[in-house]
Amino acid sequence: MYPQDAQLATILKAPAPATIADVIERMQAMDAVLPTNDGLKWFNWLYLKVTQQVDLNPPGGAWRNPQWLTRLDVVFAGLYFDAVAGYLSGTPIPAAWSAMLDARMRTGIDRIQFALAGMNAHIDHDLAMALLTTDSVLNVVPTKGGAEYADFESVNSLLKGLMPLVLTTLASDTLGVLAEDAGKVGRMLAFWDLCQARNLAWDFADELHGLGGIERAAALDAQNATTGGLGRALLAF
Repeated sequence: MYPQDAQLATILKAPAPATIADVIERMQAMDAVLPTNDGLKWFNWLYLKVTQQVDLNPPGGAWRNPQWLTRLDVVFAGLYFDAVAGYLSGTPIPAAWSAMLDARMRTGIDRIQFALAGMNAHIDHDLAMALLTTDSVLNVVPTKGGAEYADFESVNSLLKGLMPLVLTTLASDTLGVLAEDAGKVGRMLAFWDLCQARNLAWDFADELHGLGGIERAAALDAQNATTGGLGRALLAF
């Protein structure tokens, strides 16, 4: 346990967020207690910026199915909060989250590596499960020609424009001067593509829809091992 962990645990024990505004408020509270030498801070910061942009910039002024997208965002963020809470309490968590959280205070790892290792854990591991949960709760069966997929793709477009900017910010110091290897931003984006990861998560959720019992468990175990290995690779980049 690190000094900030008691405060983190208190934040995460509060009632689960019910709205995107609640999600943003919780991430801001986490940011306030995480020191700059904690790798979790930089994933949380990136996730906060992304969530704020999604909340403020619906395409054409409105999402096609705002209820579905809002629910997805809240469920999705909940999996992140649960992973950190599980880590703090010593509960087993997905391998990709362990890769990032076990290394969070390690020196010699750049901020952008922590940020992308967290995105790998959250998108490659969590997003398919968030999609399945949201679809089940709202009794929705999304298709690639439907409103939900259109909103999903609109988020992809927003993120595609946002990611290079926020990763360059992460690589800069407080005066805006690049403090990390500027070329690493491009190399890491080429190694781990956010939009491709989101699209694969959508396809994996579709695959899981048709699986049950042993087959689903095997698919999830394989995904967990793959994302864990990729997370470790991102941290060793």
